[in-house]
Amino acid sequence: MVVAPGGGGNRNAKNIPVAADGREWSHGLCDCFGDFGTCIIAWCLPCVTYANVKHRYEHLNTKGFPDPEHGGSFCNSDCMIHGCITAFCGMGWIFQMGQRGSIRQRYNIKGGSCGDCCTALCCTPCELTQESRELELEEQSFGGHHGKH
Repeated sequence: MVVAPGGGGNRNAKNIPVAADGREWSHGLCDCFGDFGTCIIAWCLPCVTYANVKHRYEHLNTKGFPDPEHGGSFCNSDCMIHGCITAFCGMGWIFQMGQRGSIRQRYNIKGGSCGDCCTALCCTPCELTQESRELELEEQSFGGHHGKH
């Protein structure tokens, strides 16, 4: 198990080889149906999935252990902001792009802002599911029932 300095669980639970520029995602972008529930919610209500992933990421990043609420309430301020920005001007992907970069950095995943932008803009449900699954692996590395129920 690889535990990062400053807390957290295994940030490379599948032991994917790490090159000088990082590693690949634990799950492919087109493997979103591997977590069918998250994928469907991301298709229908991306704001909910975005907010859930954001909350889980922030909890891991600041507390060093999984969020006991696994993302918090159904509709919070992050969800509302993302939903409004998406509904009124179609720009919710900008929030997702920034979040994707943060998650890539946490897990030392290859890529850059151009790829994050294209993925968030063109593949919203798949990228949100991929990020959720990456967090899930670290959450599961803690043992217990920190994952989905």
